[in-house]
Amino acid sequence: MIQFLFKGILRDRQRSLLPAIVVAAGVTLTVLMVCYLTGVMGDFADFTAKFSSGHVKIMTRVYADNMNQMPTDLSLVNVSELLDDARSEYPDMEWAVRIQFGGLLDAPDENGETRSQGPAFAIAVDMLTPDSKEPERLNLENILVRGSLPDSQGEILISDKFATNLEVGPGDNVTLMGSTMYGSMSFYNFTIAGTIRFGVSVMDRGAIIVDISDAQAALDMYDASTEILGYLPGNHYIDEQADAVSASFNNKYSDPEDEFSPIMLKLTDQSEMLQWYLAIMENVSSLIAFIFIFAMSIVLWNTGLIGGLRRYGEIGIRLAIGESKGHIYKSMIYESVLIGIIGSVFGTIVGLLLSYWLQEKGIDISGMMKGATMMMPGSFHAKIVPEAYYIGFIPGLFSSTLGTMLSGIGIYKRQTATLFKELET
Repeated sequence: MIQFLFKGILRDRQRSLLPAIVVAAGVTLTVLMVCYLTGVMGDFADFTAKFSSGHVKIMTRVYADNMNQMPTDLSLVNVSELLDDARSEYPDMEWAVRIQFGGLLDAPDENGETRSQGPAFAIAVDMLTPDSKEPERLNLENILVRGSLPDSQGEILISDKFATNLEVGPGDNVTLMGSTMYGSMSFYNFTIAGTIRFGVSVMDRGAIIVDISDAQAALDMYDASTEILGYLPGNHYIDEQADAVSASFNNKYSDPEDEFSPIMLKLTDQSEMLQWYLAIMENVSSLIAFIFIFAMSIVLWNTGLIGGLRRYGEIGIRLAIGESKGHIYKSMIYESVLIGIIGSVFGTIVGLLLSYWLQEKGIDISGMMKGATMMMPGSFHAKIVPEAYYIGFIPGLFSSTLGTMLSGIGIYKRQTATLFKELET
């Protein structure tokens, strides 16, 4: 019987083509929306991880308690040994040494006297090692406005807006004033290699990027750093994996009795605001996905309902020639299931293809972020998740079949006496 109905669906396109297209379109939108919302949430987490938190972060226990103050005097020591241990214990992960610190950037005039000054937020990363992934991770080539990336020690990158305010540019010398790891005053001269634009006013107002070796020399932090960032395989944050890695590391290396012993925190444990924000984002995206799936279910339910009502003339003829009501009702349900499966399969395939394209290309929103006051990515990407392979069948198969089942109830209310009058019209 199913084979017979399947042939009928293929041959009678007038009856099956439009419902299948509607189902496929609804499933496509459902899959695409779920993947895109998941990707947006992941982009926020990955962006934060790249610039400040990592998927996991190693620091001293006392530094973790005062993280917002960026106290360099509470930094990790013997970083090279700790970094080798981390790479040995978790070889699938990427590790990066970072130093975040603040200071005052001084721009001298031709006589060496102060012409302008401004508070600076410095991020020290490994920019000079040939196989370092830090420039790519921070997207430095794409956000470069003037000049070039540093290729030797003593060169820095400065945000373009900050450089304009200080009236400096590539090739000019500046002095960074701050305090060392041991509390003494520090003065270190740099040459501006290039200017960059983050696209976020929080960082464009006063951020500079320094090579890690220069920062260690300027802050008297030889073989020391404020933090070591770790990135999970695939460069996507997965809370369960990060939790397993941090628990394993802390059990082996962290000593609650020693405030300077290393501790590893996953991304969501580093800040209550960040944890709250990501939780809100996840809940909002889940709510939007639920509302969208529910709306598509209503549409496809109505499609099945209307499709069943329009076939009352056909049903009347079949009843008139002696076909039983139960058989007609079952055949309509079987047809709806077949159409739902066909439409859901094609819709899922198309939705996954579109999601893959958005996953690779993304949607650039940097033009909408010129006045942004918080750090957020300049483009959003979709992310194909396991749920995308079956979630479209909820509205595509079950909703359309339910609509047909409800409309088909009217079959049992048909009276044979009225069939001839319907056939005459």
